[in-house]
Amino acid sequence: MKKIVLKVHPRDNVIVALRDLEKAEIIDFEGFQYEMQEKVQAKHKFYTEDLPQGSEVIMYGVLVGKVQYDVKKGGLMTTDNLHHAADPYAYRDAEYKWTAPDVSKYAGRTFNGYHRTDGRVGTANYWLFIPTVFCENRNLDVIREAMHNELGYAVTDKYKRYTRMLKEAYEKGEQLDHDAVNLSAGTDAKASRLFKNVDGIKFLNHQGGCGGTRQDSAILENLLAAYADHPNVGGITVLSLGCQHLQVDTFVDTIKKRNPHFDKPIHVFEQQGPMSEEELIKHAIASTFKGLIEINKQERKPAGLDTLTVGVKCGGSDGFSGISANPAVGYFSDLLVALNGKILLAEFPELCGAEQELIDRCETKASAEKFIKLMDEYSAQAIQAGSGFHMNPSPGNIRDGLITDAIKSAGACKKGGTAPVVDVLDYTEPATKAGLSLVCTPGNDVEATTGKAASGATLILFTTGLGTPTGNPVCPTIKVATNSTLAKRMADIIDIDCGPIVEGEKTIEEMGEEIMEYCIKAASGELIPKAVQLNQDDFIPWKRGVSL
Repeated sequence: MKKIVLKVHPRDNVIVALRDLEKAEIIDFEGFQYEMQEKVQAKHKFYTEDLPQGSEVIMYGVLVGKVQYDVKKGGLMTTDNLHHAADPYAYRDAEYKWTAPDVSKYAGRTFNGYHRTDGRVGTANYWLFIPTVFCENRNLDVIREAMHNELGYAVTDKYKRYTRMLKEAYEKGEQLDHDAVNLSAGTDAKASRLFKNVDGIKFLNHQGGCGGTRQDSAILENLLAAYADHPNVGGITVLSLGCQHLQVDTFVDTIKKRNPHFDKPIHVFEQQGPMSEEELIKHAIASTFKGLIEINKQERKPAGLDTLTVGVKCGGSDGFSGISANPAVGYFSDLLVALNGKILLAEFPELCGAEQELIDRCETKASAEKFIKLMDEYSAQAIQAGSGFHMNPSPGNIRDGLITDAIKSAGACKKGGTAPVVDVLDYTEPATKAGLSLVCTPGNDVEATTGKAASGATLILFTTGLGTPTGNPVCPTIKVATNSTLAKRMADIIDIDCGPIVEGEKTIEEMGEEIMEYCIKAASGELIPKAVQLNQDDFIPWKRGVSL
């Protein structure tokens, strides 16, 4: 029999509706009856008992809020009757015991990746354009249009065809039948590429490098250096104006400090040098073309799953995120950790309320204290600006059942699985230890994915309940839907559907194993995630300001 409600943890005093529940409907669940006091939409929660004002509300087994006035059993949880609350946290030298999942079925499994000379393995082979300052963004746009169109990396041809059809219909005095237009018809984009072993030419347009504080430029420098050093990058072209804060020589030094074995081709062009703008663009294109010829000689070769580094992220979350897609990704995370791979869990504002569990899972006191320090400083900065982590949930989150930040966070941290925390990384710090690492980033989708790639993620698993087109320039981003309605409606951006968990058709473990199989194929270039197909190359540097 299909489940219609779910209690996530035995301690919880709220229950999740898996379908719409009508007012006065009687729900029989685990030996108790609940009469709905009002309509409870799917993804939302109702209270399991009468609670007086000030009572603690528990979900996922942790404190997620306090009721603001008396609520009745079967009553709907709302932003009016429940406000965010979270337990305090501290280091307490817990002896965390972890039972790793059985990974014997993956013994000897490999993916086909690009082996770099420093021992790391990329899941893609990109050429990267980096501007040291925003003044070079226009030149990057000109170069992108030229190289993407002529070398087979453009994805806008179907929209150009559509616009042309609109124009021709208008000129003939006709109406275009929009439903009859098939935009997907055409040649395979990958087949049209000149360089078969180059997965893309990527451009890191940004708004920094000068005009802000020197600290902002230093943070940006570390971020851009991390991208240049990324295992999915085969070569780099740098465009500089010349007078900006972020100077080329210090940028190259930062790359070498990050990786003393760095040996990728890097071509630098400075606009305030001897060339005109036209000459600079021509030389940059010609130099890059020669570089593409060289990195095209690299081929995919087998690599162990222990060389994978996967960032786990959620965005456009809903009330099913913490019970379907996030736990499934979490089981995948445990599988990869058991195989000695790396998992990166970030979004510190979305760990609010889950801190104690993560602290208790830290393998060392130093890691636990670093996590506490980063969380405290981040939270204090938000409060000083008149905000706070409690203001993280978006209107879309709230509309679809995530009433407080603690509820959102308790579900969000499920993506990291149950493995011990081996390291805590500040923004742009590289992941060097096998296992689960926490990475300090905002919850903002693009700022978070930008930070995960900087720490070395070679794939990103991105769960979503509402749908989001976010991707990353150098890290293939895989979209995982929390529900089948979304997966069908937005099939052009969703890669994996975890809706069968909600429907009771698959277990979390079964979906986690399906995610593993997808990741192996995506890492091998056999499957191309939708965000990659769409050139969804979102890149937003974090200035360490208040971003939730």
